[in-house]
Amino acid sequence: MHKNITIDTKEQEALVAKVNARQDIKAERLRRVMAMPDLSRTEGSPLKALADRVLAIKEFENFDNIIIPEVIPTNILFDLFSFAADHPARSESDTYYLDEKNVLRTHDTVMWYYYLNHPEIREKIAKKEELGVFCYGKVYRKDEVDQRHMNVFHQMGGLYLIPDGGKELTIEDLKNALSLIVKSIFGQDVKFRFNVDTFPYTDPSLEVEIDFNGKWLELLGGGMPKKAVLKNFGLEGYHGWAFGFGLERLAIAKMEIPDIRIFWSQDSRIKEQLKNLDQKYKEVSKYPPINRDISFVIDKSINLNNYYEVVQDEAEGLIEEVKLMDSYENDEKFGAGKKSYTFHIVYRSLEKTLTDDEVNKIHDRITEKTKAEFNAIIR
Repeated sequence: MHKNITIDTKEQEALVAKVNARQDIKAERLRRVMAMPDLSRTEGSPLKALADRVLAIKEFENFDNIIIPEVIPTNILFDLFSFAADHPARSESDTYYLDEKNVLRTHDTVMWYYYLNHPEIREKIAKKEELGVFCYGKVYRKDEVDQRHMNVFHQMGGLYLIPDGGKELTIEDLKNALSLIVKSIFGQDVKFRFNVDTFPYTDPSLEVEIDFNGKWLELLGGGMPKKAVLKNFGLEGYHGWAFGFGLERLAIAKMEIPDIRIFWSQDSRIKEQLKNLDQKYKEVSKYPPINRDISFVIDKSINLNNYYEVVQDEAEGLIEEVKLMDSYENDEKFGAGKKSYTFHIVYRSLEKTLTDDEVNKIHDRITEKTKAEFNAIIR
């Protein structure tokens, strides 16, 4: 029986209240992404069904289940997990900052800190007891826009630690745990393999790939927590394994879902299908796309993730893909420090046929926003 541990969110509530009082564009974006529901705890969502299936594995029946804040101080999220000072995740172009010291969580591994510092768990540590925990929910990363990526998605992670001096856990124990998860989701006959990988907070580390329609698809990652990282949380004399994975990635592979936006659809024909994790998804109707291009010149120091944010501001839920088609520099033509970009935007609704007039109005707003936010020259 899983014991639920919920971390206090008073600090988060105070920080969110400050964001809600602001009127700037960054605050608007924060409010929008935070308001999106946690599908891993929404009945009828395959993401919840996936999390439930992992929790139901007998070998994990004594693991705790922790619910942590979504707003995390940077020193906890990055510093304690050994992220390099120049790691891209620390950049505002990759991560949502509420203020200089607090961000929306970018990975669920941060639950290690909250779990290992919880009073009940500190008591277990003092008694040299084994520790096991799961955590799952929304995470946030500014990203490109296509059928496999969104700036809000869901992760699930696990951590298992035992005291030193007795049984020795190895990478083979982690492989056994991950094998249980893969087989519980994809069936006993699924073909999968382990590859060496690298993460800031585990060593050695690995990834799991499954044979998906004749191609190898990466699904899960894991490794043995570094002693130095565990020490950052005040834990010494323990070792073990950990893993994490994106719930959307597994559900897309399991159900053969063609577009990540489908998980958020309110179309009853779609929602009914999503209730059965073991059913292959059948498109209810493939509404036609409308394509538009936009070309502009901006300062080349601007990170393109910031541009994807602008597109989502004006056309949330109606964009299938934003693809960079061309980029080049010409100091004589554009000026020093400037760069020209051309993007191809595919507009497609999951629930209706868009008209040219609808798309033109959205595209015009994106054009005006591009000029206003980036001081862009439209070409």
